[in-house]
Amino acid sequence: MAPSLQPRVDGDLRSILDSHDTLHRMVDTLGSPLNLVLPDRLAGNVRDFETTLRAYDLGGTVYFAHKANRSSALVRALATTGAGIDVASLGELQHALGAGLGPARIMATGPKSREFLWLAARTGVTVGADSVPELAELAGMVAAHGLPRVRVMARLSGFASTGTTVLSRASRFGVPVSDLDPLWAVLDEHRDQLDFHGAAYHLDTNGLPEKAAALEGCLEAMAEAQRRGLSPRAIDVGGGFGVNYLADSREWEAWTTELTGAVLGQRPPITWDGHGYGLRNEGGRLRGVLAVYPAYRAVAGPAYLDRLLATASTAHRRPLGSLVLDNLYDLHLEPGRALLDQCGAVLTRVEEVRDGLVRVAANSNDVALEAHGVLMDPILVPRGEPRPDDGPVGVHLAGNLCLEADLITRRRVPLPRPPRAGDLLVFANTAGYLMDFSAGSALMQPTARTVAAWRHGGDWRWCLDERYWPVTGREETG
Repeated sequence: MAPSLQPRVDGDLRSILDSHDTLHRMVDTLGSPLNLVLPDRLAGNVRDFETTLRAYDLGGTVYFAHKANRSSALVRALATTGAGIDVASLGELQHALGAGLGPARIMATGPKSREFLWLAARTGVTVGADSVPELAELAGMVAAHGLPRVRVMARLSGFASTGTTVLSRASRFGVPVSDLDPLWAVLDEHRDQLDFHGAAYHLDTNGLPEKAAALEGCLEAMAEAQRRGLSPRAIDVGGGFGVNYLADSREWEAWTTELTGAVLGQRPPITWDGHGYGLRNEGGRLRGVLAVYPAYRAVAGPAYLDRLLATASTAHRRPLGSLVLDNLYDLHLEPGRALLDQCGAVLTRVEEVRDGLVRVAANSNDVALEAHGVLMDPILVPRGEPRPDDGPVGVHLAGNLCLEADLITRRRVPLPRPPRAGDLLVFANTAGYLMDFSAGSALMQPTARTVAAWRHGGDWRWCLDERYWPVTGREETG
């Protein structure tokens, strides 16, 4: 048997996943795969991040990174909180405005078409710019259409420590901090069109030292902006706060140990075709790097933010959170995955079982565990009673595409009993990037519909995602 990687499931998500009849009714009605989201949990996660900010006496806004999930229900639930939203396309901006979020609570980031940039300027949302040419183009639009000044954040990149070691990896997003003169020049030239709100960064890493160096670099850039007569008021530290996906750290340690042994030939394979997830055997020596998400993380989400703000500045030897407060700056965040922790699951129906291979009515784009390197077991939801002789089995999970590579997960998955056609395999805690980020209609296979569920007394109610509003089904509460 391959080692287990049991998912961490708690609160409302645990409650609804324990309601087997409800899950089967959903799939019987709307088909497999089916996405399930819990809008109320999102609001709770927002509060947890805000509590961490307030513990440091910091103001600022938690911006949900919309790209992590396409759900309308989640965005509409977000509108009832004090959070904002980070949109990275014209469609996401239109979606956020239509869900009830006003321009003051929206930040437009990422690569921008002219249409996206125009609507951002026209509606008055904050624009997080990645380059000096983008700022110049935005200023030209504002001037040409006689629009009010647009509040802008300048994303920076290429941060270094106080020594010579560059800590942040190369990025195609952001103005290099080694050459900020063009940034100051365009902001000074277009003071009538651009309201410089502050500096930002977004690093594609979980590394705390890199993020701390970036925050310190933004503080230095803000000080330079003030010396040049600008009035920045906020720093945006982006996302990357992470999620702890697994219930037990010992299972993660056991699995990585067993994978190493399998790669070296010291035990039978525990993955499809001996896949090593970045590890390889070269003459009996282990080579490569384990290329997966750290599925067990002792410090993630708001706790990671707390750790970042408590980190001492290398230049000032004081906590970074204290330095932000000393300068009376707000601190903005852009969590995506972390705000969706415990907010949903993907339900899939078992179609066929043969020779240790289980095929489900979904594919690897519907449950994008492999694409994002997240490893965890599904939850088996049987339709009937187990047979007396049923016992634990290890299986491989295949999708519904006519492709050899369409494996839901390349690792062999342990299940408490052999699944049967009609059972469900539920992939828990997949709302952040793992649910619909990669979904498409390859081979004309149907894409998942999404349902939103909420508690009503001691029961669960649910509806199609697009029909959910924060007052749906709650008329009796006013």
